[in-house]
Amino acid sequence: MPTRLVPDVLREEPQFRRLFASQALSIVGDRVMLVALPFAVLEAGGDISSVGLVVGAELVPFLVFALFGGVWSDRGDRRGILVASDLLRLLVQATGAALLLTGSASPLSLGVLAALYGAADAFFQPAFTGLLPQTVSHAGQLQAANALRGLSFSLAAIAGPALAGLLLAASGAGAAMAFDAGTFAVSAVLLLRLRPRTVDRAAEELPPPLLAALREGWQEVRRRRWVMAGLGAMASYHAIVLPAVFVLGPITVAAAHGGAKAWAALVVAFGIGSVVGDLVLLRVRPRFALRAAGAGLIVASTQAAIYGSDVSLALMLPLQALAGVGVSAFFTLWEVSLQEHVPGRALSRVSSFDYLAASALMPISTVLVGPLATAVGAKAALLGMSAIGILCAIAFACVGEVRRLPRNPVRAP
Repeated sequence: MPTRLVPDVLREEPQFRRLFASQALSIVGDRVMLVALPFAVLEAGGDISSVGLVVGAELVPFLVFALFGGVWSDRGDRRGILVASDLLRLLVQATGAALLLTGSASPLSLGVLAALYGAADAFFQPAFTGLLPQTVSHAGQLQAANALRGLSFSLAAIAGPALAGLLLAASGAGAAMAFDAGTFAVSAVLLLRLRPRTVDRAAEELPPPLLAALREGWQEVRRRRWVMAGLGAMASYHAIVLPAVFVLGPITVAAAHGGAKAWAALVVAFGIGSVVGDLVLLRVRPRFALRAAGAGLIVASTQAAIYGSDVSLALMLPLQALAGVGVSAFFTLWEVSLQEHVPGRALSRVSSFDYLAASALMPISTVLVGPLATAVGAKAALLGMSAIGILCAIAFACVGEVRRLPRNPVRAP
């Protein structure tokens, strides 16, 4: 590949290159399992209710342990936590694959494995957010690094379901789970070669007790009004806009525009828009990152309204692509802002509150959106929930600290 086509952060930052390589394939495996897990439960003799219970079994431990994962990541070796998480998930997915391929799986066994997976993931995510800045030599590379990570998610969202379909058709859900296990093996090997920079931590003989460290992390959040506003915006997008998209979007689009093919085309259009957004952020560096993130969230929050509108499919496709650009802009620039302004010693704890805000209310909202659509109609629910999400995004973008937050300050020791 010509050198000019390789982003500077990959050419100039060997440690980030290892971190990025470790996750690129693993993210594809994650997207494969999003498609394959329901089929795994059905293959194991479960029904639709069992699918919901297994998915919930994975989510609940994440909600329980995410904050503690942030504490342990800030006080310990983040690379070691990532390796341990990968090895546990490798064991979990390999066990699930063996049970499925031998016909020994049951919904209960898959639920137990899903709970272990969710617990490991709760430690991985805050540790990764805290570790990424330790793999680049200066803060100016953070946006490109996060944009590349976002690009890997966007591409995996397109490639993962396609690969899942091939694996399910060839050998069933067991093969898909075995593939995911293999991606964790590759990730762990690459992470073991990683040599990140060390983080300056307060000089103390012993780290504070767990709850005290958790309170310190919350204080880091509270003293930054823009972080508090961002957590609210994150919660509103995940609890209001996304449930409408995931639950009502497929049904509404299929009924109005000719079936599942129309929905698939819109999902691809959204994915293409996300890829475009990530590619733009590899080159374009907004002067005020969080201000641009707020604008992106406003655009992203229109996604449900687009599905609920009466526009033609031909117009809906580019509008969904534009929403994908907004999603990439918001999440990438939000991560950059956290990494540029939150001290490295507290970054994993702050990011754990971010993950909790994104995840805590979404299961409840997903359950409630169906009855709401029954009461007011699917299109009205899509338009209304999107309107609330847009108002919340505008409120976030109007916060003074959000609009004025600078780039690349001197990081606190």
